[in-house]
Amino acid sequence: QVALVESGGGLVQAGGSLRLSCAASGSIFSFNVMGWYRQAPGKQRELVATITSGGFANYADSVKGRFTVSRDNAKITVDLQMNSLKPEDTAVYYCYAAVVRGRSYDYWGQGTQVTVSS
Repeated sequence: QVALVESGGGLVQAGGSLRLSCAASGSIFSFNVMGWYRQAPGKQRELVATITSGGFANYADSVKGRFTVSRDNAKITVDLQMNSLKPEDTAVYYCYAAVVRGRSYDYWGQGTQVTVSS
């Protein structure tokens, strides 16, 4: 069993910052990809940022220059530093991790709410 547990969500004013953290536990040694997705009310879940075990990061255009994803391979954690937050960043943020062995085995956290007030 593998579990991803997020922390760090909350309420912040526009222009503020939040840091999300996600820790993996269970029968896992490493993930090929870790990162974050989000889902706003009435919208589909969308990619925010991912990072490979080699450190290659990929960002949604809407967060480039404001968000930074990082990971600690030894601790099996992934963080998301969110700066210059906007009301449109309000969503439930989900930690994501994948092991690629011929196909992708995907894992998801339970989600953490981020609310940005204007």
